[in-house]
Amino acid sequence: MHRTHARAIPATAAIERLAGAPISWGACEVPGWGVMPAPETVLGEMAELGLRGTELGPPGFLPDDPAALASLLKRYGLALVGGFVPLVLHERRLDAALAEAHRSARVISSAGGGMLVLAAVQDTGWGTPQELDTMGWSRLAANLKTIESLASDYGLRVALHPHAGTLIETDEQVQRALEVVEVGWCLDTGHLLIGGSDPVQFAREHGDRVVHVHLKDVDDELAAELRVGRRSLVSATRQGLFKALGQGDARIAEVIDALQAHGYDGWLVLEQDTAITGDEPTVAGGPMRDARESIAFLDHTALTTEEIIR
Repeated sequence: MHRTHARAIPATAAIERLAGAPISWGACEVPGWGVMPAPETVLGEMAELGLRGTELGPPGFLPDDPAALASLLKRYGLALVGGFVPLVLHERRLDAALAEAHRSARVISSAGGGMLVLAAVQDTGWGTPQELDTMGWSRLAANLKTIESLASDYGLRVALHPHAGTLIETDEQVQRALEVVEVGWCLDTGHLLIGGSDPVQFAREHGDRVVHVHLKDVDDELAAELRVGRRSLVSATRQGLFKALGQGDARIAEVIDALQAHGYDGWLVLEQDTAITGDEPTVAGGPMRDARESIAFLDHTALTTEEIIR
């Protein structure tokens, strides 16, 4: 089990380009995930932590009205980075996916965001994913290009996000998608590891295709139970699947080191999936504590790099 950390992260990565994700406070679109926190709590704590931006969160979490959204974000001094959007992309008819992509892209673009982060789900209810055949992969790749063109009209980039419970989860599926898909990628350290991929290897071999990054750490023993079906994603999350950065097995510093070698200079989104069950604190409790520990890890490794350079 890996719990060592390689060469560290420059301060600019830890501060200037570090954003937050509402799911770190429990805001998630997966059915039955948990208690939805108040946006004011989430944004206020992000600002208190010194984060520079936020992702959009699930539909309805932040305002759809661009003016209201911009005003809310300005109140907390946060930029909008982009938004995570699960879409059905493997079917012949793309009407529903196009409508949701238009809605999300309009909101993100109007509020100053730049990234449409896409997950390929089986259906809108996050049903159990079924393996794609050759035609299914071909349709998914073509539909992603269609969504990319739509996003471009709004001034946005597309990032494909491998994710537990989607059609691109396992290492085999990730490798197939790398072969057939032409859009950029969201490197999510946690979900790659959960699916059986090595996030460090992904960053080293495919860093030139990465346009967005989600930083999360993972307990690989719990991830192994998820991989073989002994736990659901929600169950594993509630048992502590996601760790503060540096406390799991995703080798975060090595990932960022590899991305830097490829010249990545985009946002680093701190994303530690949390499911609030009702008896956990949503103010200055678990989410805030984990975020502080993650930022401290990034700050510590940044200082280590400066000492090496001197």
